[in-house]
Amino acid sequence: MASAIFDELDRQIVQALQIDGRAPFSRVGAALGVADQTVARRYRRMVAAGALRVFGVPNTHQFGHGHWMIRLRCVPDAVRAVADALARRSDTSWVHLLSAGTEISCNIRSWTAEEHNALLLHKLPRTAQVQSITAQQVIHYFAGAMAGYAGGREWVRLGVLSDEQVALLAAATSEPAETAGSALEPEDRELITALALDGRRSHAELATTLRRSESSVRRRLEALRALGALYFDVDVSFDIIGPHVAARMWLSVAPADLIAVGTAMASHPEIVFAAATTGPTNLVAVAVCEDGAGLFRYLTQRIGALPTVRDVETAPVVRTVKREVMLVPE
Repeated sequence: MASAIFDELDRQIVQALQIDGRAPFSRVGAALGVADQTVARRYRRMVAAGALRVFGVPNTHQFGHGHWMIRLRCVPDAVRAVADALARRSDTSWVHLLSAGTEISCNIRSWTAEEHNALLLHKLPRTAQVQSITAQQVIHYFAGAMAGYAGGREWVRLGVLSDEQVALLAAATSEPAETAGSALEPEDRELITALALDGRRSHAELATTLRRSESSVRRRLEALRALGALYFDVDVSFDIIGPHVAARMWLSVAPADLIAVGTAMASHPEIVFAAATTGPTNLVAVAVCEDGAGLFRYLTQRIGALPTVRDVETAPVVRTVKREVMLVPE
């Protein structure tokens, strides 16, 4: 992957897939003014280089399942092993080493209370290398793919497409599909798990894997997207987007001002994720800036301009061990 060189067209394709991860290559090519074969070839090259992955993600929050953000403090010589173990779990995402490298942050999305209880109440507390645990449940999204599902805020926004191109690609994601119920069905977990491995698998491939008819797979996938139960996101390497500085922030805001502050932060171009949570702080956010100076300006000028923010703790990301689904080589 280090030898791969990515250009402007590659970044345009990535942004198009951020808008709709399952957009046909023909539609992406029409929006970008290139042949669909060119889009397909570029896409496969980025995937083969380990720089890009499209995947499906369940909206566990909508159906009463858990989305937790945890912080772990570990003994220094064990932090890498603990982070790697967390990254290998299918229910974790965005596993980061923070600050001096003795702290880990990550997201946990569980289908059932029993699953996250097993990790938070039993496994982690009994791990000798873990010195402390803070777990905060996400109770409302302000920014991030979960805040808007299709076309939501991504981890990194490239900004290489024109407004007309974005509108052309986004138009197809807003068309309603016929829904087949308002709750997850027993078979949905298997379908969503298959899409987590490859969000662009065809209906025929999914039907073969799941031993179901192609028409039933197509109908259920459309229904899940229409319900907001399933959305598609993109993991993208810094080899494509270029170097950035990322930081997690934990803010304390008066409850009466939480909606106003969260909404204001969601409009900031530096913010890729913001959510209200339970716990000692009530607003968690992720900021991505071009460099350390940009992060300083964001904290002092944008966060500093919000008078109802009572306190903020910032921890730069030292290393990303896992993105949403992709493990990141050291």
